[in-house]
Amino acid sequence: MSFDNGYRRPARKENGELRPLEVPVINGDVERAIRTLKREIGKEGTLKALKRKRFYEKPSEAKKRKAREAVRRNRRSARRQSSR
Repeated sequence: MSFDNGYRRPARKENGELRPLEVPVINGDVERAIRTLKREIGKEGTLKALKRKRFYEKPSEAKKRKAREAVRRNRRSARRQSSR
């Protein structure tokens, strides 16, 4: 997926591999590129997944977590639908 400002989210190649997340440094503004990279990583949920994988999660805990996340997603989408 390509954005107007040149940032790209990872997408799958033809062979199924993921492309790396790329953030261009525009006019030598490294600080802005780092902030953008952190935001993109947050949107992807990469850090959240790494933290979750840090310790073993019992299957029952994983089911509970997934159910909580599903409820949160549903509430969020319902809020967005009602505001339109």
